[in-house]
Amino acid sequence: MILGVHHAAIAVPNMQAGLDFYCDVLGFTVCSEATLPSGIDVLARAFGLDDAGCKVRMIQKGGSFLELFEFDTALEGDPARPVNQTGLTHIAVASDEPDADRKMLEEAGVVFNAPLFGASPSRFAYGRDPFGNVIELLEHNPNGTAGRRFE
Repeated sequence: MILGVHHAAIAVPNMQAGLDFYCDVLGFTVCSEATLPSGIDVLARAFGLDDAGCKVRMIQKGGSFLELFEFDTALEGDPARPVNQTGLTHIAVASDEPDADRKMLEEAGVVFNAPLFGASPSRFAYGRDPFGNVIELLEHNPNGTAGRRFE
């Protein structure tokens, strides 16, 4: 039986830059790390790559996890990839101070498409992290239809 989503993974061009943003700005902490060397055939097959050498960091904030990858043979993605393209479209971060967090994120390099939209306590805004990944800043509404409690 599927229990739920454990984590989403994000490829970053530079692990330190990824940690600088996701840990220093968003407040995640590293809970595990690994370096997977090139030349391990079973990993290459598992990832569907010719070369799966990479650095991996699992990061956590409360009960939420993200996994960051820096591949040795990284391909540059489209930093303006449209969200209607098949694949993961965004990650959402919950905020109990969306106006202050939006300002903090903008100072950290996030470019938002538009101002916060909607009515409190369910406002949201979409922007891109320093690597082009779409982030939704979501006003935390624990009583909403998709509400959850954060510790």
